[in-house]
Amino acid sequence: MKKSISLVFISFALISCNNTKNSSGKNEEKQVISEENLSTAEKIADANGFKNWKDVSEIAFTFNADRGENHFERSWIWKPKTDDVSLISSEGITINHNRSSMDSLTMQTDAKFINDKYWLLAPFQIAWDEGTTFSEKEKVLAPISKDTLNQLTIVYGNVGGYTPGDAYDFFYDKNYKIKEWNFRQGNSEAVSMSTTWEDYENFNGLEIAKTHKDSTGNFKLYFTNISVKN
Repeated sequence: MKKSISLVFISFALISCNNTKNSSGKNEEKQVISEENLSTAEKIADANGFKNWKDVSEIAFTFNADRGENHFERSWIWKPKTDDVSLISSEGITINHNRSSMDSLTMQTDAKFINDKYWLLAPFQIAWDEGTTFSEKEKVLAPISKDTLNQLTIVYGNVGGYTPGDAYDFFYDKNYKIKEWNFRQGNSEAVSMSTTWEDYENFNGLEIAKTHKDSTGNFKLYFTNISVKN
């Protein structure tokens, strides 16, 4: 029987993501991309169905991670219009919280939610999040496939959020679809993790990459039980 990967590993060793001012559903819903003068971040979001986000009343998903023979999973239900979040553990325990009103205990659960949501909706997060800086490169070698892609780097501010100062390098194709990414903790030059973005599927207008793998084939992060309701 497969053993469970520890929560500490999943929460802090895979990718820890910032909780910025615009991480609430209410604020995110208000940000509608204009089709004129789009930035690269907005073009990436738009290519993944960002214009349809305003109609989403509920999104559910199971976050899975396999490393060797070890398996970990947890499930979420998020209602972005009210910012109600439910965590359903692999043991069937449900924990509810509202992101507009949190204490020290609910913040622990919320940090896990931010991490998992970032993996699921990173193309939208780069358009939502505030306090970030961007830089771009054309025709670079992707870290895993070595394909020639374009690169958008986002660096989070040093103040606020769960893990301030982190950086992400997004490698995207001519259609502005992310194919791979790097996570660099604390904006270090050293890459903390690189994975693919693959197995895209449309869920009620949202394009979601369901699978992420590292270069060794020993690590796989993937989503199951995805549903998007209007």
